[in-house]
Amino acid sequence: MLVTRGYESMSKRSSYRKEIDGLRAFAIITVIINHFNKDLLPGGYLGVDIFFVISGFVITSSFNNRKSENFIDFISQFYERRIKRLVPALSVFVIIVSILICLLNPYPSVSLLTGLTSLIGISNIYLIQQATEYFSQSTELNVFIHTWSLGVEEQFYLVFPFLIWFSGFGRQTKNGSRNLFLSVGTLTIASLIWFVYLYPTNQVLAYFSIPSRFWEMAS
Repeated sequence: MLVTRGYESMSKRSSYRKEIDGLRAFAIITVIINHFNKDLLPGGYLGVDIFFVISGFVITSSFNNRKSENFIDFISQFYERRIKRLVPALSVFVIIVSILICLLNPYPSVSLLTGLTSLIGISNIYLIQQATEYFSQSTELNVFIHTWSLGVEEQFYLVFPFLIWFSGFGRQTKNGSRNLFLSVGTLTIASLIWFVYLYPTNQVLAYFSIPSRFWEMAS
């Protein structure tokens, strides 16, 4: 977080950050290699964690120097940008892949439900309810399982803009940056403690849920 997600909302003084896209590419490639062959890069799944940190950085930067005095305008403009950025591509992807999976998989229901829930940003919650082990062999036929991370990010979007506004950072008040740092820092510590506590007993919940992933985007 303390570090920013939409280049479209960077300050006019800001320039395109090549290194951010480079880090994103690196994170994605490590995950792809890990899925292709775990022996080639056993820790490649950590690319997801890297991507979460990048997302927190970019989304925070998108609010920097975007001063607003009206809460409704502030929130509505943010969600309008997010919807335009995410929904069209995701919808096309889910529709096309759903058609293909129905042709190729005789039992497509789990994949289809995962894809459907991804359209409303809750595929991670659906996978938690199904007690899905991400690294289990049974997930290999679920073509939409990777959308869980998008669900986590979208749920982050439900919380973070309000922290931005009520801390004063979104209004660029005198102590806005300090208030944001303190509030997000407190939530980061709480989230990390929760993750450490939860992981040994419920890895599914620790892996897929926003409370146990918040600390990465807030880092």
